[in-house]
Amino acid sequence: MNVDLKKIILIFLIFGISSCKSSGILELGNQKIKKEKLLYKDDFNKDLSSWIIEKEQRPNSEISIIEGKMDVNVAGGATIWSRQKIENNILIEYHRKVIIRGGENDRLSDLNQFWMAQDMTNSNLFTRSGSFGEYDSVRMYYAGIGGNRNTTTRFRKYPGNGERNLIYDLTGKTHLLEANKTYLIQILVFKGTTKVFVDDNEYFSYEDNEPLTEGYFGFRTVESHQEIDDFKIYKVEE
Repeated sequence: MNVDLKKIILIFLIFGISSCKSSGILELGNQKIKKEKLLYKDDFNKDLSSWIIEKEQRPNSEISIIEGKMDVNVAGGATIWSRQKIENNILIEYHRKVIIRGGENDRLSDLNQFWMAQDMTNSNLFTRSGSFGEYDSVRMYYAGIGGNRNTTTRFRKYPGNGERNLIYDLTGKTHLLEANKTYLIQILVFKGTTKVFVDDNEYFSYEDNEPLTEGYFGFRTVESHQEIDDFKIYKVEE
């Protein structure tokens, strides 16, 4: 292959990659998804007025903004709900880290999240104290990464009747947490299927016969110290 042809191929490849990035096309698993529109973002540079905090009343528990990140430092259970109601065909993404620096609440466990959450008996979802069992009556999806003291990673569907239906239970080291590592979390809800990606690796994919198509998103943890940043919600299409 001559030098000029190599240059042409290189230019073509660079142009192709740039075009794909600029158009917002992602390859998530075996699916190509286009970010059609940014619906909402929070860089946590101001305050937490766009969030509703439910946390157990324990000493030394605080959720605040520190150096442009949401800092979740709690001795008990906590859920931080986005006020933005979401609908089908969306991509949620954010960066998240479990902090282990010798602090009182530093524990490598429970990088958890709820999405498409609705309380079918109360139009106001945000009525709970942060205790995990109180959410059994909420209809939603749940992913718990590194739960049970970083021994399991699980995906559940809550039908809203008190049951917690286990769909995936992963125990391999590659699906557990590393201390002080910043993860990119992406949650896709698209045409009846929901998927969870961690650093571009597909952890869960669930084609739901009775899909949840609207509700709320919430960060969830218990007895942990975590940082969250770069929260975005996109409308997506193929």
